[in-house]
Amino acid sequence: MAIQKKIVITMGLAGFASWPGTGWTADNAAADTLDRLEQQIAAQQARIDAQQEALNHEQKQLQATRAQLESLRGRGGPPQNSAGPQTAVGQAPSPEAANHPDTAAVSQQTSLLTPKGHVVLEPSVEYQYSSNNQVSLIGYTVIPAITIGLIDVRKVNQSLVIGALTGRYGLTNRLEFELKAPYVYREQQSSARPLATPSSQNEVFNASGNDIGDIEVALRYQFNQGGPGMPYFIGGLRGILPTGKSPFDVKYAPASSSQAGTLTQEELPTGAGFYGIQPSLTAIYPSDPVVFFGGVSYLHNFPSDINKRIGSTYIGRVDPGDQIQFNFGMGLALNDRSSFSIGYQHTFVDKTKYNGSAPPGAISAQLGQLLIGYSYRIGPTSSLNLSLGAGVTSDTPDVDINLRVPFTF
Repeated sequence: MAIQKKIVITMGLAGFASWPGTGWTADNAAADTLDRLEQQIAAQQARIDAQQEALNHEQKQLQATRAQLESLRGRGGPPQNSAGPQTAVGQAPSPEAANHPDTAAVSQQTSLLTPKGHVVLEPSVEYQYSSNNQVSLIGYTVIPAITIGLIDVRKVNQSLVIGALTGRYGLTNRLEFELKAPYVYREQQSSARPLATPSSQNEVFNASGNDIGDIEVALRYQFNQGGPGMPYFIGGLRGILPTGKSPFDVKYAPASSSQAGTLTQEELPTGAGFYGIQPSLTAIYPSDPVVFFGGVSYLHNFPSDINKRIGSTYIGRVDPGDQIQFNFGMGLALNDRSSFSIGYQHTFVDKTKYNGSAPPGAISAQLGQLLIGYSYRIGPTSSLNLSLGAGVTSDTPDVDINLRVPFTF
């Protein structure tokens, strides 16, 4: 019996390996296993190919992003301290709104100036408006509220529009050259009424002027390679050329009979009439998503020999007052395209001197301006920058709106 069972079991196993009617053998099993392995290898290879394709796509996007950052370096410049357009001798110039850095891109760059070999063209338009009320007393007071003499009440409204084209060229990645050519239009409306003399209506005098303004040239150098936790330090040197029409080149006319002895301008000047040089130092500290900035500058105006008689007054050597300016603020990145900034700018203007000494009526001026800015990147090589300045001192324009659209090539 034992032998018979062993034979049955053996025959059973042999029969299962080659059962009639099934068509399945041991060779078939090996072939199926090989097919399954080949399918697994093919599937894994397909996944590897897909991952390689995705990696190649990411690599192309990375290269495009790097190229975009290089093109954006030319417009992410530091605040530019400028003396602004000077209106007349003895009057404080109106400060130009500071150009805030592009907050969205600063923290990702090693250089904030125009890259080597690149050109930035920046058309801009600026509008300023100021209104002043002046009361002049010519006489003396006997007792309080009783005045013998002439009381002159005058209201003066001034509007200023500056259209400019600024070009910047990257000499190196840390050194750039700038040239700015402005065109200036000014308008002034004044109304006055002497209260101590008979007068039925206000005396109104309007004047305007338009011409090329003072051309500016500048060099800026970035001292270090800043970044997160390390501020950028940028030095600048700006030169002002008296290409605009100066206050001594315009025509003057006698005032009305009630204001005898005074002269009024028939045409308004568009430049200061003096050479100037302005060194500056700017610091920019990125702390994502905020960028802090601040700067200080000193404008030295060179004296000039006018040697001209205006009315009955002879004007010899004129030394316009120098200026000390500082600004500070912060910018906040709203997203990868837009940013918002707020800052403050203050300028101290020294007295103007005639023939080596300041006249009795000369005074210094304090110009304070609150600055609010917004920047939006239109494309990879252009952006739109809008800033609003509000005067916080009496000598500063009431409102200053500046629109800039830089293009990088």
